[in-house]
Amino acid sequence: MTAPAEIPAGAGQYEAATTPARWGGVFAMSLCVFALIASEFMPVSLLTPMATDLRVSEGLAGYGIAISGAFAVLTSLSISTLAGSTNRKTLLLVLTGLMALSGAVVALAPNYFVYMVGRALIGVVIGGFWSMSAATAMRLVPAAHVPRALAIFNGGNALATVIAAPLGSYLGSVIGWRGAFFCLIPVAAIALIWQWVSLPSMTVDRTGNSGNVFRLFKRRSVALGMAACGAFFMGQFALFTYVRPFLETVTRVDVSTLSLILLGIGVTGFVGTLVIGSFLGRGLYRTLIVIPVLMAMIALALIPLGPWAWSAAILFALWGLLATAAPVGWWSWIAQALPADAEAGGGLMVAVIQLAIALGSTVGGVLFDHSGYRSTFVASAMVLLLGAFVTLLTSRAQTPCAV
Repeated sequence: MTAPAEIPAGAGQYEAATTPARWGGVFAMSLCVFALIASEFMPVSLLTPMATDLRVSEGLAGYGIAISGAFAVLTSLSISTLAGSTNRKTLLLVLTGLMALSGAVVALAPNYFVYMVGRALIGVVIGGFWSMSAATAMRLVPAAHVPRALAIFNGGNALATVIAAPLGSYLGSVIGWRGAFFCLIPVAAIALIWQWVSLPSMTVDRTGNSGNVFRLFKRRSVALGMAACGAFFMGQFALFTYVRPFLETVTRVDVSTLSLILLGIGVTGFVGTLVIGSFLGRGLYRTLIVIPVLMAMIALALIPLGPWAWSAAILFALWGLLATAAPVGWWSWIAQALPADAEAGGGLMVAVIQLAIALGSTVGGVLFDHSGYRSTFVASAMVLLLGAFVTLLTSRAQTPCAV
């Protein structure tokens, strides 16, 4: 067996376009994404037994998700600088090892403080991994196949979103919440071994760019693109965070129907990651503009049609198809707009997305509580349309990329 070629990162990242596609590495990364997203959201379905065992309220146990998000932001903004010239294969392996360690720390946590430490560790992995995802895809496959590779990455995300919560709930009832977290460790271990075998060495050339990710805002096209991406995720989560209370209080579905609708969102989302690549190949910006426009139409259609279960189920399934596919487009934008700065751009995008999700869910919640679901859904549609408009401005500012 020949030794894997070393692919330098930095200004010459797109030289990887001439290398053979390493799809084994892509699928290894997808498995890592699956384990990562499952680890991130496992507490959602286990809050009650966790809170009881750790002797805290369910609200305090839920902060385990908030702290992972906070550490994801901090890590995404700093990892490019802190990692320096560390080989990116080594860094990915270390992050995957930290994911396994996080599962062990949470599973064995004797108290709330140790539990939060374990959740902080998974936040570090989230920020680091997603910051490097676009740059890694660019080094694993030729440029023409980057959207497909990113779609496969996000396929792991979508699959975890579909099964993590119900699987966590089932495992928690059978082997306890600690056992459920222990089950994540072998998955992370398999991902680590697979990455070690299939990823090439990825050295880093630090002679060119500064590690300060905020320097990217000096480029008008990047500033507009980040604003458009942030508006999309803010508009999405202003509505999506409150899907369950909407279905329970407006559509008035029972628990089994609610579960089926949520499952439908996850399944169509997975399908979306499979088909989005072909649309991105025909027009990246066109796709990124059309998706939020269609989602805004769905948000507005839910206001008159939401009380009927079948129409709500269909509309939310379409929402899942579009919303889960869109991140593939935005990561493809990073690869296209910042070929020499994909790692720094990825870190900046992770921070923008996390902050936009927090802001969108907060604003949506305030409107939902004080003005009702109609104002929340209208606000979501307006922000999504704003995102589409700013994406159009980005396409005109970005050269020589075509709409």
